[in-house]
Formats: sequence, structure tokens, C-alpha cells
Amino acid sequence: MINGKRIAVVLPAYNAEKTLEATVRELPDLVDIRILVDDHSSDRTIEVAHQLGLHTFIHDQNYGYGRNQQTCYREALADGADVVIMLHPDYQYTPLLVTAMASMVAYDVYDMVLGSRIIGGQALRGGMPRYKYIANRLLTAVENLFLGIKLSEYHTGYRGFSRKVLTELPLLENSDDFVFDNQMLAQCAHFGFRIGEVSCPTKYFEEASSINFRRSVTYGFGVLWTTLQFALQRMGVGHFRIFNAKGRRLEPRYATYYARGTAGGRQG
Repeated sequence: MINGKRIAVVLPAYNAEKTLEATVRELPDLVDIRILVDDHSSDRTIEVAHQLGLHTFIHDQNYGYGRNQQTCYREALADGADVVIMLHPDYQYTPLLVTAMASMVAYDVYDMVLGSRIIGGQALRGGMPRYKYIANRLLTAVENLFLGIKLSEYHTGYRGFSRKVLTELPLLENSDDFVFDNQMLAQCAHFGFRIGEVSCPTKYFEEASSINFRRSVTYGFGVLWTTLQFALQRMGVGHFRIFNAKGRRLEPRYATYYARGTAGGRQG
């Protein structure tokens, strides 16, 4: 707990058995709620999660990274979280920054905080493939231009949110795939939420998850389309559901059909 706020860490997992324990072992003691959502893994992710005492929820099929996050956030809200940190369980990002990121939200400095691999030149030193680094920089430049904000990167998988962000954004209008992350940032910019960043070292290694080149290209086009939608919405030329203030939002009560709770968690 920080400043009287309950802190949750959510772990959207898919085949993370080899790195999950290392990730969880470095979480700070101040974390009140620890939730893992498994997107129908084929390895021992669920068994390891049980051994670590995580609140675990299991999708009945592989729905995608975006849908996994929806379940993560819904469950964290249902457990009374005031601040939610989304951390990939592949040990690519250091869990030691949870305290710093959560504090920035808990003390109302920012509504959303990103762990940036770019600040301080951490990405290439950590092993990010050069083509991904170049694509990251180009996409970020385009997004900064059209979204009217200045971030070092939009593509990190380490993020912190206030409860207000998660309950007010129309997150159920977003993609079930990787572009979900980018849509959330565009929505935060559109609805005027404050976005901050902290420098985050990163590690690329064999066990760490990483989307392949084909899916990276698909993600890149999705980012450009989201950016175009934002610009058209801002100009009043287009009207898109992801920027509709009355769009479908997460409900704190867990009432969806596609996941079930297991040991340490609630039954869905």
C-alpha cells in the first residue's frame, strides 16, 4: 500500500513458466494484490503460479494479449485496487520499478506511468533487435506528432494506471491483440489523462517473450491506423468507438464467460 492506496500487480501470461518465478520473486512487499491471467498456455505456467500463491485466472482458449489485459484489470478492480501495474511475466522488465511507478500514480502525479526502455539508451544495450529499435523510434515519432504529446516510446509492456483510468476508458472497444496497448495510450491522450515515464532497463534473452517479425509488422500497421483514427477523431472528420466516451467500459465485477478462477483466486 502507498499513500493509503491498494497496489495491484497484474501479469498477463502465456507460456511463462521459465521466467514467472524470477519475476514474482522481485516484486516489492508493498504490493497488496498479485494476479496472473493465463491465456491458455501449453506449458506449466498455471502450476508455477499456484506454487507462488498468485490469484490465478485461466482463459478457456487463447483470446489474445488485449483480452488478457481486460481480464487482468477487471479482476484487479474487483479486488479493490486503486493503482494497477501491468508487468509482463517474462522477466524482460525489472519488477524493482513497481514501487517508483506505483508511487507516481498513488500520489496523483500521473494517471498513467510507462516504464521506458528508450530513456537512458537502455534498449539496445539490453539486447533489443535493431529492427525493432528502429521501428520503435519511427512509430514513436509519428505518434508524438499526431497525438500532441511527447513520449520516449509507446510500445513498452510495463505500465501503471490509476483506478480512474481503468474504469473510465472504453477499453472493451479495443483490440484483443497487441495493438491494445497502443489504443490505451491514444485513449489516454484523447481523454486528457496525464502520462509519465520512468527509465527501465530491459533484458532480451531466449526465454523472454517477443512477437515475431510478421506480427511486428501487423502491430506496426495497427499503430499507424490507431494514430490516424485519433487524428480524424480530433479533427471531427471521423468518429471511432475507441474514442467514444460512452463506449463499453470494464466493470469491476467479474462476470465474463471466458475465464475461471483457480487456487488463490475467485471462481469466475
